[in-house]
Amino acid sequence: MCRTVLEKFPAGGPRGSWPAEEFARARRDEGTPAEVVMDLDSDVFLVVVPQQATESASRPPSQP
Repeated sequence: MCRTVLEKFPAGGPRGSWPAEEFARARRDEGTPAEVVMDLDSDVFLVVVPQQATESASRPPSQP
């Protein structure tokens, strides 16, 4: 699954603060299907949206 990263937020935010979730909620309120995932290697929260597979959908099926 391909995803586009909209924004990155450090994992060590102030207690009780959820900036990545708040950003994702604002995008969802605008109609964008945003979600939050954690990048464990870099210790950041990523707000992502699924990427459309338009290239494969626009190609005609291959002939045998």
